[in-house]
Amino acid sequence: MNPLPAWPPPPAAPRVVYVRDIASPADIGAKPSTLNRVADWFTGAAKDKGKLDKPFGLCVDEAGNLLVTDTGANTVCLLDLARKKWTRWESVGPIRFKSPVAVARHGQTIFVADSVLGKVIAFDAKGKLLFEITSELERPSGLAVLGDKLYISDAQRHQVVVCDVRGAFLSKFGQRGGGPGEFNFPTHVSADSGGRICVTDSLNNRVQVFDAEGRFLRTFGSVGDGPGSFSRPKGVAADSEGHLYVVDAVFDNVQIFDDQGRLLMNWGETGPAPGQFWLPNAIAINRADEIYVADTHNRRIQVFRYTGKP
Repeated sequence: MNPLPAWPPPPAAPRVVYVRDIASPADIGAKPSTLNRVADWFTGAAKDKGKLDKPFGLCVDEAGNLLVTDTGANTVCLLDLARKKWTRWESVGPIRFKSPVAVARHGQTIFVADSVLGKVIAFDAKGKLLFEITSELERPSGLAVLGDKLYISDAQRHQVVVCDVRGAFLSKFGQRGGGPGEFNFPTHVSADSGGRICVTDSLNNRVQVFDAEGRFLRTFGSVGDGPGSFSRPKGVAADSEGHLYVVDAVFDNVQIFDDQGRLLMNWGETGPAPGQFWLPNAIAINRADEIYVADTHNRRIQVFRYTGKP
């Protein structure tokens, strides 16, 4: 058996190991219900039913479930990896998703940012609509939960909106610009275990770090074509040791930084093989340091494992 691809390559000790791809319910062991199998047999439904089209937004909840938004199918999926169940929503209540770009979860509440609808939609795991968030939003692009607060990046308004987990507006920070705490089309937002908020400031080619109150702490990255630089930074996430992982949609790679923004290592290039990417957009990391990357135009989620300190 060939060893799993790992980075950095031998003879260096591996730090990140490829685990598998997830592209359809079968990849997590989920089986269609008897009713669905009979219906597909009669209707001749396509064999790729349920496959991911353009996985775009990711999050891992407290139970280790993976949530995925798919902007190709305009759906939201909940992957219960332990129970091997795959739940898929095209709509909740009267609301049909038009461009679900980000997802987050707090307890039983699932939040989805829809950039075309210009709102964040909150619903439970049974698909029941709970409420909508529209205050101060125009084109929501990223979501993160920290404690009892929901952070929403808005690419059109160049700001981050903070609400409580019941949807009430609390505050906002940021404006358009290139200075500390200013944004130029922010896309993704994440929270780490130390209570810091990270925002990918896409067209400023950097990641900015704030405290939980939105006070600027530091920035890292700049425009360039070498390691440590960005061309189109997208998703950002932290592992258990506080390392920050940033996916870049132009470089088709993942770069790992320490908590001060110093580059530690990177992996990835353009292509369809394990560890290669085609316009990756999002990243999420669970408590076991399993790394999920939305490999958007390869129509899959790649799963890696962090094995040791870079």
